[in-house]
Amino acid sequence: MSETAIRVENIGKLYRLGSSKKYSTLRESIMQTLGAPRRVWNRLSGPKAAPKPEEWLWALRNIGFEVKRGELVGVIGRNGAGKSTLLKVLSRITTPTEGFADITGRVGSLLEVGTGFHPELTGRENIYLNGAILGMHRAEIARKFDEIVAFSDVERFLDTPVKHYSSGMYMRLAFAVAAHIETEILMVDEVLSVGDAEFQKKCLGKMGEVTRAGRTVLFVSHNLNAVEQLCNRVIMLEGGRIKTDSKDVRSVLTGYLFGADDDDNTTSWVNSKGQPANPCFTPQRFALVDSEGREVRNPIRNDADLWVEIDGEIEQADTSLCIGYVLTSHEGQVLYWTYHTDQRQSDWPNTTRGPVRLRSKFPKQLVNEGNYRLELMASLHFREWILEPGNNAPHITLVIQGGLSDSPYWMQMRPGLLAPVLDWQSVEAPKSAEDIISARNR
Repeated sequence: MSETAIRVENIGKLYRLGSSKKYSTLRESIMQTLGAPRRVWNRLSGPKAAPKPEEWLWALRNIGFEVKRGELVGVIGRNGAGKSTLLKVLSRITTPTEGFADITGRVGSLLEVGTGFHPELTGRENIYLNGAILGMHRAEIARKFDEIVAFSDVERFLDTPVKHYSSGMYMRLAFAVAAHIETEILMVDEVLSVGDAEFQKKCLGKMGEVTRAGRTVLFVSHNLNAVEQLCNRVIMLEGGRIKTDSKDVRSVLTGYLFGADDDDNTTSWVNSKGQPANPCFTPQRFALVDSEGREVRNPIRNDADLWVEIDGEIEQADTSLCIGYVLTSHEGQVLYWTYHTDQRQSDWPNTTRGPVRLRSKFPKQLVNEGNYRLELMASLHFREWILEPGNNAPHITLVIQGGLSDSPYWMQMRPGLLAPVLDWQSVEAPKSAEDIISARNR
């Protein structure tokens, strides 16, 4: 058997922007042909007008790579980079405009929640239906049935139509089928974000098992921790093209987070292009400032008085508006999220209609030396994202250097992500072991 599971040669996918052409029925096409044969012949054989460039978009262009059997390859990139389109082409859901992909082995794909499920059928029936769509025999599905049900944790609702399932239940069952069906190649798009943290951990563990069993996995995700944990290779897409293809996963993720061309001294972002715009909140500026409101430059001491400042415009006031930022380490680990609605409601800053400026003090002597990424966030609580981290959120970079402690022992970088300076005190010590035991029994 060939060691190459997937070979992609010069794949491109072209989409037309705007309204799509209305499809005619067979009867309408026949009548048009019989009624005006000369016009039809001229249209088919005559010169074709070149499409206007602004009406077309290359979602993928000049994509080429090979994946060996047993590799787990992460595919990352901003929204619109072409990740989902690539997996749809490789899964034979859509055809490429140019190029080809040679795939050796059966392919199982989980590209959208519930793909291949029928809402009127029960969970039990959909397991067999989805398995059949993936090319498995009934006996083969029956042999894996109990494992699928146990993994999905929907046994109580197995004979309930899946239209009554929550999105989490739907996704758990869909992933369980795709992961347990014995396909040689598994393609997983960003679907794990639907599940809770416990189920995501189960999914990541299962994907590790799948790879160790010699199966090939293409994994699209914005969860960079999962990509680093699972993948032995990363392909980064940008504008429909491959920007990076490397087995140095850590370096690729660092470049994706911070950008190889980012100015290390840039601690502010200004919305010079007027995007993204939303009537509930349009960001205008995102910056790190000192106590006087002056923008600072990297590197910054850990004991400096530092503030995160956010300017924006609100055209339509909404009480569910949440504005804040997320702090991410150089390795892509989320250290914390914070919103202006963190404290009790009576203390929330004013976010009425008009210009708004919010300021939050950055934790002093908390993070260790290193590079950090701050992404601006805005959302309508439990309704929709306005600025989503990893998607359309503006970001700035913070470089911490020095100021870790007043102690002569701990002035340099410490082990760990955080380097907090905590208070220690001497208190009266117990005089004997009996005093310790008696104190415990009080």
